[in-house]
Amino acid sequence: MGSGEGVGFTLPMPVAPAVSNRFHFLAAMAWGIVLSGTAMAVEMTPQQRTFFESKIRPVLVKQCYECHSADAKKLGGKLLLDAPSEMIAGGESGPALIPGDPDASLIVQALRYDGLEMPPKKRLPETVVTDFVTWVKLGAPDPRTDSPKLTRPVDAEKSDLWSLKPVAKVSIPSVADTAWPRDAIDYFVLAKMEQNHLTPSRDADPRALIRRLYFDLTGLPPTLGEIDEFVAGKFSLPQVVDRLLESPHYGERWGRHWLDVARYAESNGNDGLSRNASFPHAWRYRDYVIAAFNTDTPYDSFITEQIAGDLLPAATPEQRDRQLIATGFLAVGAKPAKAMNDNFEMDVIADQIGAIGSGIMGLSVGCARCHDHKTDPVPTRDYYALAGIFKSTETLWGAAGLQSLTAPQTALHELAAAPKIKPKSEVEAVIAANKPRKPPSKPTFNYAPDAALAMGVREAKAVTDCKLNVDGESKKLGPAIPRGFLSACSIAAAAPKPDAKQSGRLQLAQWLTSPQHPLTARVMVNRIWLNLFGEGLVRTPDDFGAYGTPPTHPALLDHLAGRFVREGWSVKRLIRSIVLSRTYQLSSEVSEKAKSKDPENLWVSHHNRRRLDAESLRDAMLVASGALDRRPGEGSLIQLRDVLINELPPLHLESQQRSVYLLMLRNSMPPELTPFNLPDALTVKSQRDSSTLATQSLYLLNNPFLVNQSKRFAKTAIAAESDNEARVRHAYLQALLRQPTDSEIRQSLDFIRESESILVSASGAAGDPSTMAWAAFCQALLVSNELRYID
Repeated sequence: MGSGEGVGFTLPMPVAPAVSNRFHFLAAMAWGIVLSGTAMAVEMTPQQRTFFESKIRPVLVKQCYECHSADAKKLGGKLLLDAPSEMIAGGESGPALIPGDPDASLIVQALRYDGLEMPPKKRLPETVVTDFVTWVKLGAPDPRTDSPKLTRPVDAEKSDLWSLKPVAKVSIPSVADTAWPRDAIDYFVLAKMEQNHLTPSRDADPRALIRRLYFDLTGLPPTLGEIDEFVAGKFSLPQVVDRLLESPHYGERWGRHWLDVARYAESNGNDGLSRNASFPHAWRYRDYVIAAFNTDTPYDSFITEQIAGDLLPAATPEQRDRQLIATGFLAVGAKPAKAMNDNFEMDVIADQIGAIGSGIMGLSVGCARCHDHKTDPVPTRDYYALAGIFKSTETLWGAAGLQSLTAPQTALHELAAAPKIKPKSEVEAVIAANKPRKPPSKPTFNYAPDAALAMGVREAKAVTDCKLNVDGESKKLGPAIPRGFLSACSIAAAAPKPDAKQSGRLQLAQWLTSPQHPLTARVMVNRIWLNLFGEGLVRTPDDFGAYGTPPTHPALLDHLAGRFVREGWSVKRLIRSIVLSRTYQLSSEVSEKAKSKDPENLWVSHHNRRRLDAESLRDAMLVASGALDRRPGEGSLIQLRDVLINELPPLHLESQQRSVYLLMLRNSMPPELTPFNLPDALTVKSQRDSSTLATQSLYLLNNPFLVNQSKRFAKTAIAAESDNEARVRHAYLQALLRQPTDSEIRQSLDFIRESESILVSASGAAGDPSTMAWAAFCQALLVSNELRYID
C-alpha cells in the first residue's frame, strides 16, 4: 500500500506498579509472574509457594470454590477463582484481583465486608483477611498453572438466545386464502395475518406503486412518462424492477443505506480541541460501496473485502485497488477525543469491534470490553479475542494529520513521509504508523496534491494477542487472550482459526460469511426488509441480543436468510423477490379493524406510509425544480482544502448533485439534510430516527437551499407556459407527478394573486412581486406532505 516507512505519535505503554523500594519491586515482579501462564510455577520462590499453599489455597477451596469455580452448580457473579487468570479477569463486578493493590482488589473488599460480603453467611477471621492483604501486596504469587479458559459458563437464558440458534429450514405454511399469495413470502405473511384475524388491504394503485418502487430502489421519483407507460401497461412490473436494479442510481440509494451502517464521514469530529480533522480520501470508500451495490457484489464477498481486502489475491491492479479501498470500512470511524489518552489504541479497536458487532452481526459486543456482557453471551474473553485481531492490524486514515499545531503531541496522528514515487497500483494508502518517535515542532506530507490515496488497514508488523484490559483500562493488564471469535456463535466443527502469521482478519471474514453463521444473513435480510417496508421483521436491526426485540415473523426471517445464502448472497436478487411479492405491493390504506387490532402493523396487513429520508427529499426537490445533476460525484470538496476545518470558510457549497455526494463532516453535516434525522456517523445506524421537530418547519420555510430551488422552480414554470392556469398544471406535474383538481387550480391561483398583491403593497420588497408570488406557490408544493411522503 504505502512505500516508505511511516512515522507517528507515541502511544503510551502499559506500566507495572510503581517500584519505589524492594518490596514494590518484588510485587511488580510477582505481577509479571502471575500473568505469564505456566511460567509461574518455575519462577516463584519457595517462600511464596508455601505462603499460597498454606494460607490462600485452603481458604479458596473451602470458602469460595462452591460458588466460584468451573465445577460450581451455579456460578456466582460470573466470577471464577480456581485459576489465576480468571481472578484477574474477574466477573460481573470487575477484576477480583489487582496484584500489588489490595485496596483495589474486590476479593479483599469482600473479605473485609466493605461493600461486598463474602462469604455471605459469616465473615472470616481477621487473620485470614490479613493473609490475603499480604498476598496481594506481594503481587499475588500463584503456583496454579491452569490455562485461561476461552469460554465461561453462561446463563441458560443467555445461551438460549433465538438469534444464536442455527438458521432453520422452514416449510412454507398453509393458508386459507390460497388465491392471494404470489411468492413464498406472501404465504408466511398471510399465515400471520390469518392467525391474528386480519385480512390484507387492497393492492396499491399503479401510480402509487411505481412511485414507491422508484424511491425505494433509486431514491428518485419517476418521470411523468415512466408513470404513464407503466399505467398504460407498456412495461410489466418485473421489467420496471429490472430496469431500476440496473440503474446506476440503485447503487447510490442502497449504498447510502450501507454507509449509515459503516458510520461513514469525511472528518473525524469527536475532538475536544475544537478541531475537526478531515478525511480527504474517505470518498473513495463511498464510491467503492456505491459500485459494489451496482455490480451486485455478493454480500459475503462485500463483507470479506471490507474486513480483509488487503489479504485477498487480486488478478489486476484495479482489483487490488478496490480491495484496499474496501478496508476503509475499518478506518472511517471517529477516533478518540484526545489522541494521547491512555486508551487511544484500544478506543480505535473498540470502534472496529463495534462495526463488526453491531454492523454485521447485530450484537453489541462492546459491553464486554470492561466486564462480561450483562444480557448477551459475550464474555470479556471473547471481546479481547477479537481485539487481538485488530491489535495485529495497522489502521491507515489518510491525510487527516496534515495540520498546523503549536503542540504536535495533541494531534490526532501524523502522516508518513514517503518518497514521491509512482505506486505500483493506482491507490497508495497514506501511512499513519504508531512507531514511537520524537514529535517533529511541523508534520510533513510528500505526496502530490492529486496523488491517489485511500483510507484503509493492513497487517501490523507484529502479530500479537491482546492482553485483557482490566475494567477496560489499557494500563491494567490481565492475561493475553488468544485471538478468536465469539464462542456463543458456533458455526461448525471446522470453523476457521486465526492464522498464526496473520492478524486473523481473513479468518474473521470467513467465519462471518460462513453459511452456518447464525447472524450475518439474518441481519442483512432484516435490513433489506426494513428499507423496503419502513420496519424490519426484527424492529431493533442493530441489536439481535436480549435487549432487542424478537422477530415478528421468525419463520419468514429464516426463510429469507436461507434463500439469501442459497441464491449466492445476491442483494439485488433478494430485493427483486421482495418487491415482486404481493405483500410489498399492498396499499398503504388501513382498515379500522387493522388500526384497532394491529396499530403498529406488526403483521404487515398494509404497506406503511413513510416520510422520505433526508437525501431523497432533497433530491426530489432538485428534480421538481429541474436542477438535479444526475452524474456521479467526483472526489470530495474537502480533498483540496486545508484539513483543519475550524479554520476554514464554510465548506458546504451549493451543489446540484445527488445528496449522497455531499460533504459529510462529523459535527457539521450538510445543512439541507440535518433537520431530517441524518445520522451523526459516530456509531452504526441502520434505522434512522423519524422525529417531527420545529427545526423541520423552520427548514421548510427558510432554508436557503429550499428558497433557491423554489425561485428556480417558479422561473421554470413561468417560462414553460403562457397562462397562469397552465403554469399551475405544469408545477403540479413537476412536483407531485399528477394533474391538479379544479379546486386545487382555483386555490392556487387565488394564493398567487393574494401573494402578489401583498408583495406589491409591501415597502422595500426585493425582486419582482409576480416571480416572488410564484416562488412562494412553488415552495408550498415542495414542502407539501404529498411530495414528502411515500404511499
